[in-house]
Amino acid sequence: MKRLPQTEFIALMAMLAATVAFSIDAMLPALPQIGMDLTPLNMNRAQLIVTSFVLGMGVGTMFTGPLSDAFGRKPVMVGGALIYILACVAAWAAQTLEVMLVARVVQGLGAAGPRVVAMALVRDLYSGREMARIMSFVMIVFSIVPALAPTIGHYIILGFGWHGIFAAFVIFASIVTLWLFMRQPETLTQENRRPLSIRALLSAIKEMFVHRTARLSIMVQTLTFGMLFTLISSTQQVFDQTFDQGENFHLWFGAIAIFASSASVLNAKLVVRLGMRAIIKAMYTAQISLTLMLIVVTFIDGPYWLSFGAYLIWVAGNFFQAGLTIGNLNALAMEEMGHIAGLAASVIAAVATVGAVIIAAPIAMMFDGTPLPMAYGALVLSSLALALTTLIKRPGEE
Repeated sequence: MKRLPQTEFIALMAMLAATVAFSIDAMLPALPQIGMDLTPLNMNRAQLIVTSFVLGMGVGTMFTGPLSDAFGRKPVMVGGALIYILACVAAWAAQTLEVMLVARVVQGLGAAGPRVVAMALVRDLYSGREMARIMSFVMIVFSIVPALAPTIGHYIILGFGWHGIFAAFVIFASIVTLWLFMRQPETLTQENRRPLSIRALLSAIKEMFVHRTARLSIMVQTLTFGMLFTLISSTQQVFDQTFDQGENFHLWFGAIAIFASSASVLNAKLVVRLGMRAIIKAMYTAQISLTLMLIVVTFIDGPYWLSFGAYLIWVAGNFFQAGLTIGNLNALAMEEMGHIAGLAASVIAAVATVGAVIIAAPIAMMFDGTPLPMAYGALVLSSLALALTTLIKRPGEE
């Protein structure tokens, strides 16, 4: 099978995977302007622009993997990209928040194609250590995007207003899609394609939720994503309204993203020595401790440097915790699902993402000018996650 030069292939896969992070993080600096234009009487509703995209992506994740198994990788990725671009145009033209939210859901549906199928395309061409090597390079490039996206969004808004963000999304997606279409050969041959089967998908869902470890891992991952999406939805408001750091938000967020990206490197070093569950438990214990610290500092209403410092540490800790737990939880859920690996991966991502949105959206909407609603939500979610993690068993354990 003809392959792209490896450097070009890694760059293309990284850009496809980065579509999601760019679509979320570059939006964050635009939320105040969009809120003023589309929902001035209830600015908190602007946060739904983040969770609506994630909702669409979660639903799309359930189907893009099976669709690519049936029709090939390129048609699904290109089709998803076209849906994404059309939804961006609709969001750019939106005159009401309701139209904006519908467009963002559809945009998320389209982004699910590149998000999921890019990984399947890598699996088609590489295996074993070579695949792990390729994925590590992809993730290095991918991890840079959350650090840069808010700054890119900030300067686009300064020059073109919030509408410019959606124009940037269209340009980015168009370039990457054209690159994929022109340069990347189809990797799934006709003889290796599997007919689309709703019955197989439902059977995979049933099997995973009957299996104790898979079920608990998905539940814990849902709680973890819930904390993460709540934070992403609300943090711009906290930086701006609580700490008067709106102008510098993109810089703080970028610095935190760079710090948090080291979590995956640390996990690779620790997981063989300590085990997945030990790391997961330690991270939720740390999350509970940091959250209690933030609640106490916020209540005592200490000096600015203390309150802001506590919030920065808490945000960085939340992202770092996610980096050390989500991959391990995914591995635990997949451990005995090798016979349905593709479907299982879609089920895990879809259920955890959609469930997390259901949790995160109402918590984020409770923003009251302080980080307390987020902190209370994180305290409950991390406590539940820790309790459920203690119930997860490995194969052969009682």
